[in-house]
Amino acid sequence: MFRRDAHRAALRGVGEVLGRDLSALRPLLRAALPHGGVIAAARGEARVVTALGAPRVTPGQHDPHDWTLDPWEPDCWELDRWELASVTKPFTGALAAALVDSGRLEWHAPLSALGGLLRGVPRTVTAWRLATHTAGLPPHPARATLTVLTRYHDPYGGMDARAVLGSVRRWAGGPGRFVYSNLGVGALALACAAAAGEECSADGYGRALRRHVTGPLNLDVSLVPRRAAAAHSPHTAFGPLVGAGGLFATPDSLLSFAQAHLPGTAAPTGPLGAWQDTVRPPGLPPGMQVSAGWLARGPLRWHDGVARHTRTGLAFHAQTGAVLAVLARGGEPLLGRRAQVTRLLLRALE
Repeated sequence: MFRRDAHRAALRGVGEVLGRDLSALRPLLRAALPHGGVIAAARGEARVVTALGAPRVTPGQHDPHDWTLDPWEPDCWELDRWELASVTKPFTGALAAALVDSGRLEWHAPLSALGGLLRGVPRTVTAWRLATHTAGLPPHPARATLTVLTRYHDPYGGMDARAVLGSVRRWAGGPGRFVYSNLGVGALALACAAAAGEECSADGYGRALRRHVTGPLNLDVSLVPRRAAAAHSPHTAFGPLVGAGGLFATPDSLLSFAQAHLPGTAAPTGPLGAWQDTVRPPGLPPGMQVSAGWLARGPLRWHDGVARHTRTGLAFHAQTGAVLAVLARGGEPLLGRRAQVTRLLLRALE
């Protein structure tokens, strides 16, 4: 008796939406989702969201084709909010761009001009440099080297906005070089909250994001998970650095968010973000550029993320209008399977 190959069927559905034959990517899809997850695609009015379960292996047996679904029902995966990890950063970039467009924020002005808790931040620190990881900041606040071990699921939880911005004041070096920084994008989110007239805090960021980005687009994006995701495994808390990795969203909302960046979009916000403005600072791999919240190569924009129990990826192709999201169960180290998610995104859209 022949069994249906779920991965082949998923790629067929995604390929029909994107107008491409993706059958050769089956090994890569299996490698990217070793514990199951969701692959979702959109192009124009067409879209597909498909859940894939984890492999079920009976003791003493090994059937590589038996990818039956585990007790956490995949129907919930398709509808539930997923932990986005660093795929939060494009949302923060979009919020900053919306505030720039409305005159509440300036890309290249010192953030200290916003006053309040941002007073005293070095004048070299601007919204654009934070959004493109070129502000001269380290990847994390210094204390995170310890708290990543002592507070495994909440490494930034002992901090508040004042401590984050104090870390920016203390550690900001010479700008210009690309150094991927949760500290920097988290600080940008706090600055966006202040620029939007909200409290300079994680909750203030959430309200500003809802008012200027996710609310007008009617996206199911939140600072908190739904019950199904929360019950499955502890999520990774980002504390006051929530704008660097603390959002949760449904797969369908990720597709709509990416589509809202495309030229000619009918989104009420108009085309989102400053993704068309790219720079190539030293420190990036060959052939890559960076824009506000996105990594870039030609017409491709993408970002991936890793949390304690999930890996995520979102990408769009500005010329073809193709969008792809990959949401994987099971966090991974910075090397290894995390790279498979990004490789799948780029191979499917290039």
